[in-house]
Amino acid sequence: MDTLIIGNQPQQDIRRRILDVWNSGQAETAARLDYVNLDDAWKVLSPKRRAIMGVMAGAGPLTIREIARRTGRDVRAVHSDVHTLLRSGVIDKTDDDRIVLPYQFVKFDFVLDSQRAA
Repeated sequence: MDTLIIGNQPQQDIRRRILDVWNSGQAETAARLDYVNLDDAWKVLSPKRRAIMGVMAGAGPLTIREIARRTGRDVRAVHSDVHTLLRSGVIDKTDDDRIVLPYQFVKFDFVLDSQRAA
């Protein structure tokens, strides 16, 4: 899979999609990371963390120090943000402890639903 789609969906839609894929026996064409709560998504995908993703796109495995240099930020702050992105599944760690964005494309697919927001 070369694409990660990050979005928001109601929990019942997430479950339905998983069951549909399971029942079809077909692999999904893209990895998905869905948040039920849009506020939670924005906490994980803060502007500084999206900047980290931006400098990592197409760069191959990088050290945290190199990511900090490319973003112009403090190593400790980048370390914290990288670990949040690792825990969320957006980025991965290689066997030699480098950090990699394993997708060629990252698509953001967020919906603000006025019916659910009410």
